[in-house]
Amino acid sequence: MAESKRYWVAAGTGLPTWQCAIMQANTKIIRFYIETFRDIVDHIGTFAASSYRLRDLQLFRGADENQLQPLLADCSVCRLPRDQRLEDTFRARLFIVLSGALAETAIDGTVSKILPGESVGEQSVLDEATNLADIRALADADLLVIDGDLVWQLIDSSNGVARNLLRMLSFRIRAASATSRKRQKLGEFYRQLSMNDGLTGLYNRAWLSDMLPKLVGKAHRDQQPLSLVMIDLDHFKRFNDTHGHLAGDDALRAAAGQVAKALRPSDYAVRYGGEELLVILPDTSAKLAAMVAERLCQRLRQVVVFGDMRLPMPHLTGSLGVANLQGTIDEKALIAAADAALYRAKSAGRDRVSL
Repeated sequence: MAESKRYWVAAGTGLPTWQCAIMQANTKIIRFYIETFRDIVDHIGTFAASSYRLRDLQLFRGADENQLQPLLADCSVCRLPRDQRLEDTFRARLFIVLSGALAETAIDGTVSKILPGESVGEQSVLDEATNLADIRALADADLLVIDGDLVWQLIDSSNGVARNLLRMLSFRIRAASATSRKRQKLGEFYRQLSMNDGLTGLYNRAWLSDMLPKLVGKAHRDQQPLSLVMIDLDHFKRFNDTHGHLAGDDALRAAAGQVAKALRPSDYAVRYGGEELLVILPDTSAKLAAMVAERLCQRLRQVVVFGDMRLPMPHLTGSLGVANLQGTIDEKALIAAADAALYRAKSAGRDRVSL
């Protein structure tokens, strides 16, 4: 029986050997993480032995120092060398910057600068989870390290600490919201930028591919007319060959500007490709679209590219083809109809409108 007892119970502990083995394994794991943490940062003393003051730290500002000093006296003060990453994955901790500065990069890529008196790790302590942010020293930084359990003890014992923590978290939330709004606006700006032609400022083919099916679908559902006007600048290759591509760009910009100014706010002008433009006229019948096209044709004749009238081809003209949404045709058939009408206008001598 004695031998059996020695087999099942570790000597001097009164505990089963399997439980002692688990405890020893946990001790080794804890020692490993502690040693790893020590390799990254240099422990330079305790807070009680340092020259830093509680009143300079945001979390403790206005709180009862006499009440907090004993709780924080044994907290470690560590030094994180410049450009080193703070590796502390074992448990949630709060790090308060005493000197130097840190850079915290969140999972979404947002970078925050942590200055003396500020802290990092509050969220991980409250969530009782590992801090997944990338934290690096921008300069040699002295850090006050507070274990998560002690943070909760400080909150329970001091209304001032709880109030400061709420204020800090509120600031973080507002800053995150502002960053999110800024990103949304920036994303919308770039989305709009990607939908516009860089030379003329008109919508581009990407916008057309996205919007024309929607406009055609809406016209079919509402049983409303929809018309297209396809525009091709006449002899534009000759213009480029004679005057150069820079002058050709100026001419294309001038023509696009005339077209855009002649349209209603509800109409759309698109650079379809090269010297071809496309105008979308919602809620517009074929007869009215033909009138709009005639007006555009006249406007193009008024585009002055060069002030010197003695130069060859000082003005531009355009051929225009008009198509109207008929029956159940889709956007591809509608564009094909406008393109066919444009071909007829060019075949008839250019500088004119064809249906």
